[in-house]
Amino acid sequence: MRGRAHVGLRPVTLSVRLISGFFKERGHDPRFAASESDLTTNMKADIVAAFERELDAIAHDRAFDGVEIVAHRARSVARATEFTVTIDAPGGADLALCERMAARINGGLSVNEAEYSLVVESAGLDRPLVRSGDYERFAGERVRIVTSLSIGGNKTHRGILRGLRGEAVVMETERGELILPMAAIKSANLEYDVRLDLARDKKQRKQLHGND
Repeated sequence: MRGRAHVGLRPVTLSVRLISGFFKERGHDPRFAASESDLTTNMKADIVAAFERELDAIAHDRAFDGVEIVAHRARSVARATEFTVTIDAPGGADLALCERMAARINGGLSVNEAEYSLVVESAGLDRPLVRSGDYERFAGERVRIVTSLSIGGNKTHRGILRGLRGEAVVMETERGELILPMAAIKSANLEYDVRLDLARDKKQRKQLHGND
C-alpha cells in the first residue's frame, strides 16, 4: 500500500505498511460467518485506540521535541481504517520527518490484525487552524476562514488575523474589522500569497542595497 507525505505544497510518496486481511487468512468457515462483522468492528476499534495511544506517546517523546501534531483523523474505508496525521515543526516538516513519524506510528499499529493505511503530511504553507490558541498564535498572518453561515454577505473571508475576542475570531479585511463567532467557523487556514512574499523580498533587497 502506498501513502503520501506532503512537504510544503509538494506531494511526495513514501511507503507505508498495510496489514494482511484477517478474514482472508481464515477463509469463510461457517463457524465464523455470523461473528465476522462484529470481529471486524472490534478490530477497527482496537486499532483506532492504538493509533490514539501512539500519538499521545509521540507528544511526550523527546525524539520528537518541537514536532506538533496539528490534526489527525481516522475513517473507515470498506474493511480497512485510513489514518491521516498532519504535522508541523519549526522551519516546517520535511520528508525525513514525515517518514520518521510514519515509521513510529506504523510500528505501533503493525501488531494489530486489522487492515489500515497511514498518511503523514506536513501542514505546509496553508496550515490549518484547528485550535482556539492558533488564532492567537498566528495573529498578524493572512488567513482564509470559511463559515457555516453567511456573515457580512459572505461565507469565505480573507484578511489579516488579529486574534480572539471572547468566543469570536477577529479579522482585518478590506472592509474593516470583521468578527466571526468560533461556533460558526467551518474551516480556517493560513493563506500564503506569493506576490506579497516577492514584494517583501524586493523591498528588503532594495533597503539592503540602499545602505551600501
